[in-house]
Amino acid sequence: MSPLTRRQLLALGAVGAGAAAVGGAGLWWSGGGEALGGGRGLVQPEVLTAADGLLELELAAAPATVRVGARAAHVQAFNGSLPGPTLRLRPGTTLRVAMTNRLEAPTNLHVHGLHVSPEGNGDNPFVSIDPGESFDYEFALPEDHPPGTYWYHPHRHGHVADQLAAGLYGAIVVEDPDPVPVTRERVLVVSDITLDASGDLAEVSPPEQMMGREGETVLVNGQVRPEATAAPGERELWRVVNACPARYLRLQLDGQTLWLLGRDTGRLPAPREVTEVTLAPGNRAELLVDTREGTSRLLAAPVDRGGMDGMMDGMMGGRMPGDGPGNDEPIELLTLEVAGAPAGDPGPVPAGPAPRDLRGEPVAARRTLDFAMGAGMGMDGGMMGEGMTGDGTTGGTRGPGSMMSFTINGERFDEDRTDQRVAAGTVEEWTLTNSSPMDHPLHLHVWPMQVVQDEDRDVGTPLWLDVVNIPAFGEVVVRVAFDDFTGRTVYHCHILDHEDLGMMGTLEVR
Repeated sequence: MSPLTRRQLLALGAVGAGAAAVGGAGLWWSGGGEALGGGRGLVQPEVLTAADGLLELELAAAPATVRVGARAAHVQAFNGSLPGPTLRLRPGTTLRVAMTNRLEAPTNLHVHGLHVSPEGNGDNPFVSIDPGESFDYEFALPEDHPPGTYWYHPHRHGHVADQLAAGLYGAIVVEDPDPVPVTRERVLVVSDITLDASGDLAEVSPPEQMMGREGETVLVNGQVRPEATAAPGERELWRVVNACPARYLRLQLDGQTLWLLGRDTGRLPAPREVTEVTLAPGNRAELLVDTREGTSRLLAAPVDRGGMDGMMDGMMGGRMPGDGPGNDEPIELLTLEVAGAPAGDPGPVPAGPAPRDLRGEPVAARRTLDFAMGAGMGMDGGMMGEGMTGDGTTGGTRGPGSMMSFTINGERFDEDRTDQRVAAGTVEEWTLTNSSPMDHPLHLHVWPMQVVQDEDRDVGTPLWLDVVNIPAFGEVVVRVAFDDFTGRTVYHCHILDHEDLGMMGTLEVR
């Protein structure tokens, strides 16, 4: 049986709530017209900057009412803004966050991509902040922390996809001691959201969770198709964060010269001219735009991330991911209007540092992690996920968990189980296999990964990422240097519905 397309999956579930959602509810697709409020000037998030090696802030996760296009939207946000404030740090900075939970569900905070301790009140995914409670985080960046674009979002298991889709995310910039001369810098946090006719967050259906939800409306800094302006001959630095729970972004910018400066964890040795860059959920890219006169559009072209291969037979549900133009035609993210008097030469781009190459270093251990999906009975004879609560424990229901399992090496996430034990200061090689018909992007907390083999292709120049996409039925080999920190953390699929449904493991470094 050939894999079902998203359109076919939609047809299976286009009854009941789904039919109402795309009919009388008046939802908006990403490519909608002026009703979405397109054409407004691009706004940068509030910026909070460290001083004297320290940034202290209060961060509240709470319900908020914001403008999404031309409508009022009832979302969840950090400090009332969508996205939350951008945090600007330097290597060696200490970041202290007093976080308060004003939501109705437990939450916590993950500083995605930062190389900081996972223990105690650091980047600890096992912290749980109950509604009405607060927690004081402290993240100490090493003096040699790679500059780059990072981000923060909740990571309380069982609630991650819901809270990210609701609007809880923000950017982190670790400044470069030897910055590239640019005319201006823009932070572009790309997210997606689905609202009902009242502007409330739409309920996600079980089939959407199994596929990984993709919101009806795609936003840049909380805006729909904003406009930016520049003069010819300028050089801009665009820091792009893919903050979508499941959507892949294949970025294209027509009519402009585009250079890839960095991916995830820092600078490339030299910028590389590109026509497009693909970001899996959680990935970031730093792009240099050498502006040329004219009107250009930043587009997210379609990405095929696989299907369910017959696993949906007999299932009923609402809307499916792909219900809208996002999987059939490009989505316009923003417009860049370049006009006016030409700008002066911004100067040469300094070379980036030579990246560490783990291929020449001894390997202490080799492991294989297999990402799998399956339907049917669990190990205990019951339906996989039957009786799961929203936090992944037993005793309640979790909807799609009773229809399908999401596992790594055949195991669903168990906070009390340690899946991998690693010796501190060693290098390991992990073979990442995907025995499912859908792509799964692996995110490892704290320690970045060097990709050494992607499918059958050896990777030439060292490529360092903290989210590595594993193609459907594919294989990727990475190496990890477990330096600087000890402690216990997690690795997981960054299609966040899959993480919440069990596709996550634990790692202890000692």
